[in-house]
Amino acid sequence: MRMFTKELLNPEDVKFLLRAALMAPSSKGLHSWEFVVVDEHEKLVRLAASKAQGAAFLEEAPLAVVVLGDPAVSDVWIEDASVASTMMLLQAEDLGLGSCWIQIRDRYDVEGNPAEDNVRSILGIPENLRVLSIIALGHKGMERKPFNEDRLLWEKVHLGQY
Repeated sequence: MRMFTKELLNPEDVKFLLRAALMAPSSKGLHSWEFVVVDEHEKLVRLAASKAQGAAFLEEAPLAVVVLGDPAVSDVWIEDASVASTMMLLQAEDLGLGSCWIQIRDRYDVEGNPAEDNVRSILGIPENLRVLSIIALGHKGMERKPFNEDRLLWEKVHLGQY
């Protein structure tokens, strides 16, 4: 979902979203992820410009959760943070909210600067943490068609061996 209404999320829904992320499984139970919750419009506008494309809609989102990982805690911080991100996305849908993953790691702004450095600067994120993604969250601003199961790529599933 890349279109949101202006309606703010209620604190209970935000708590459910963060709870889902904090309950996400992680390698060896190390929980190498951290989260920054952003609801200040000025910061959302700056975050929307942190990469060259694919984040502009963040300006209109009422809330974003920046997903971080600590490589010193776990060598699979990317996977751990990805699972936590996915849990938030699923929880948002369960609550009837819209959400969208914005990739930050290994992305760049229009001048070729790392998007991760831009996000780090905007939010004061320490150098030891990496920025994986930003999850945009809000009330759905449009209706989407359900996924067409006729488009499932069953040929990508291999049983027993490739």
